[in-house]
Amino acid sequence: MFRERLKKLRLEAGLTQKEIAEQFGIKQPTYAQWESGRTKPKGETLEKFASFFNVSTDYLLGNSEIRNPEENINLDDFELLYRNTSKGLSDGEKKQLEIDLKKFLIERQKLINERKNKNQ
Repeated sequence: MFRERLKKLRLEAGLTQKEIAEQFGIKQPTYAQWESGRTKPKGETLEKFASFFNVSTDYLLGNSEIRNPEENINLDDFELLYRNTSKGLSDGEKKQLEIDLKKFLIERQKLINERKNKNQ
């Protein structure tokens, strides 16, 4: 799944293998091996690809269908939860609540997607 996603993202970006290799300071044959599935990059390189393409490493590896979980948070749900629970909190406590709610919503979405994938 990784190799397919990597190639798809590269093509969507309108880049050649050579251009991607140059962007990451690697040789084109090394990149080609990753895209062909002969080898896989190390974790640090996966993180760089995820950041470059604005996707999660879970998406890159085929563990999720969500490209970037933070972009898929339902803001209506988030705002409602935040408003109902932030009254009377300090600015620091409100910031921590925001972080915690985002994490919760991301994990919730992952569980929903896992269930969906199991049922297919």
